[in-house]
Amino acid sequence: LPALAVIDETLLSAILDGDRKSIARAISVIEKGGPEAVGLLQAIYGHTGTAHRVGITGPPGSGKSTLINQLVAHFRENGKSVAVMAIDPTSPYSQGALLGDRIRMTRAGEDAGVFIRSMASRGAHGGLSDATHDAADILDAAGFDVILIETTGVGQVELDIASMVDSVMILVVPESGDSVQAMKAGLMEIADFFVLNKCDRPGSDSAFAAMQSVLDLRPPPRDEWRPGIFRTSATEGQGTAELAAKVPEHRSHLVATGRLQQRREQRLRSHVTKIVEKLIVSELWDEASTAHLDLSLRPVLDGELSPYDLARLIVSKHRRREF
Repeated sequence: LPALAVIDETLLSAILDGDRKSIARAISVIEKGGPEAVGLLQAIYGHTGTAHRVGITGPPGSGKSTLINQLVAHFRENGKSVAVMAIDPTSPYSQGALLGDRIRMTRAGEDAGVFIRSMASRGAHGGLSDATHDAADILDAAGFDVILIETTGVGQVELDIASMVDSVMILVVPESGDSVQAMKAGLMEIADFFVLNKCDRPGSDSAFAAMQSVLDLRPPPRDEWRPGIFRTSATEGQGTAELAAKVPEHRSHLVATGRLQQRREQRLRSHVTKIVEKLIVSELWDEASTAHLDLSLRPVLDGELSPYDLARLIVSKHRRREF
């Protein structure tokens, strides 16, 4: 991270006014990084905190984009402005989002109250771009009521989504055989909504029963939110209105119980930790320390030192300002 932040007051003002082109440019600045990105993030932070952030994750082909289209439509019918961040696999050629055109969301994107942006994962753990949190802050400051963040797919590392949002939706489909497994793989603790999508397909009833039995094994503590299982067919619009209606209900529950503040404190803690790690790494790996590493590899290759010995030596020299 650069020590000197550069604040673009004109861009900042346009973002706060909700100018779509400026919002898009700001996210590009964030992805690129540098002094302008740091200055912008420092300036907009005081304008964040009103948007409700919802993470949506599930295996490829589970219908996340189609479901998001439906959710956006329901939120808009209730007068809510919506921003969508779709985290896509990285193109091996351009390093940009592989599905950057977001063809499946064109209908929602035509609405002036909707903003859609694809971001490349760039190999980030958890299916989330490193800039996801910062981009969400831009959208929050721009005044969007709801921010939907779609991740690339389900896996153990997908637990990262919980550290970036207020509510978590996990999609599964009947025929994949992953419905119960998804609920056992650590996702039970982070899910606020389980969505059995494509429920018009064979096996839906048995999948729902299996998921319900797993959920019943872990009843929530008193006064806690109980994650429901919603049966939807996003392509047909079935069950999506009920799911969309539950999102503000969940937010109200979080506010009433103080959980919203707790989740946001945890999110801030995680975010600050990552910033500190970046600062330390960027400070450590300057030109001198990198050169020292290159010159010090021979003893490790010859077996005279272990990689851990060399790492400790580099850190020790850095602390003594010997670089």
